Amino acid sequence: MFSTLQPQALWQHFYAITQLPHPSGHTERIRQFLIRFAQKEGLHVQTDKTGNVIIRKPANSKSGSTKTVILQAHMDMVPQKNSGIAHNFELDPLPMYIDGDWIKAKNTTLGADNGIGMAAILAVLESKSIKHGALVAIFTTDEETGMDGAFGLDKKAVQGDYFLNLDSEQEGELIIGCAGGLDADFTFRYTPVSVPTTDIALKISVSGLLGGHSGIDIHLERANANKLLVRFLKIAVTRYEASLAGITGGSLRNAIPREANAVITIPSDKLDELNDLCKETEELFNDEYEGIEHTIKITLEKTPIPQGVFPESVQKKVINALYGAPNGVINHVAKMPSVVQTSTNLAVIETKQNSILLKCLLRSSVESKIYELCSMYESVFSLAGAKVQFFSGYPEWQPTLDSPLLKTMKNIYYKKWGVIPEIKIIHAGLECGIIKSLNPTLDMLSFGPTICFPHSPDEKVNIPSVGKFWDFLLLTLERI
Repeated sequence: MFSTLQPQALWQHFYAITQLPHPSGHTERIRQFLIRFAQKEGLHVQTDKTGNVIIRKPANSKSGSTKTVILQAHMDMVPQKNSGIAHNFELDPLPMYIDGDWIKAKNTTLGADNGIGMAAILAVLESKSIKHGALVAIFTTDEETGMDGAFGLDKKAVQGDYFLNLDSEQEGELIIGCAGGLDADFTFRYTPVSVPTTDIALKISVSGLLGGHSGIDIHLERANANKLLVRFLKIAVTRYEASLAGITGGSLRNAIPREANAVITIPSDKLDELNDLCKETEELFNDEYEGIEHTIKITLEKTPIPQGVFPESVQKKVINALYGAPNGVINHVAKMPSVVQTSTNLAVIETKQNSILLKCLLRSSVESKIYELCSMYESVFSLAGAKVQFFSGYPEWQPTLDSPLLKTMKNIYYKKWGVIPEIKIIHAGLECGIIKSLNPTLDMLSFGPTICFPHSPDEKVNIPSVGKFWDFLLLTLERI
């Protein structure tokens, strides 16, 4: 499928990567692939206790450079699929296809984030003609679920002069800073009570949302399925005597929830009224998000009677806390109004035996703002009687505006394409902040091709932009 695409070496490696399952938490096969690649090429390779793969290549004899360049990408991908799709991310290759100037996957995430970055590094490492100084290639594990790999790196692994992170998603941009983040969990515990004998059980589903990356796409103000479902539930409980038996929504902290559902019971004589509410609410949500979402769907279907439902007091606290909790953009950078400074994503709701768990991801480019957000959440959920936990924080990456690497790459881009690349600080989390703390002297920058809708089944990568990204990478290696 990729035999006619250029650069051929990069696309061949990307195809090979997509045929190896590598969702977060399941990167062993891609790790072995990288080790075998290095051994085949006669390059020094090592893995560390966290599972990162580090490959070293001496300077090209034609380069004359005394500088060491670190190239970095992460091994794991976000496993998201449309409802009703049987794809198993731990076993199945990705079902890719070409659509004009784009590579896509059928009903699943594509893994261009960060498979394209990995493929570019492999193509550089195997080349005998590219001019470059000494190279260190770092492939980190489980970036998408907590940046475990970056946290597990040893300082010795990141000794060098320049650091190029290949995990950005808009060609023509140079990323010089990013937000930090913190995970939050809120747990309610309860003892189920019996279902009234006159009740029937229904499954309520919210679907059809676009979702997306909770950092890069948060400024688009897309709907959060968990928040929409809770809005519906509050009305159903208040007006129609609904009792909540369980609620589930979202799948990953760093993905805006696209789908959510709940099981409720209601008196059988309230069914027609609830059906009317379903239609009215669906119309309301589509009006509210016109021009942002496509078609939001709310459906009701009968389901077997559950063994129990939430006690009324717990139900009220859970729904009110979820309704009142912050979500989405909190504020923007004052000097850069188009840049989000602080946001949060009400990402995952899980109902387990005798408990309900909410998972959130808090982001900000200002450390104190993350802690302010923590205090907001703690205020809401502790009042509601939930157990509150914050963990797995990672630092922001503060920009260096006078970076020699930045100046060099701006000049390279302008001379090659006649325009100055856009210099940006992004709201997504990158591993750069963690790695910078290990070696503060690194001159660091992030860039990549155009990848749209990462972390959702609509993910796609622009073919021409990959070619420009590749040319830019080679010119940069040759120049520095």
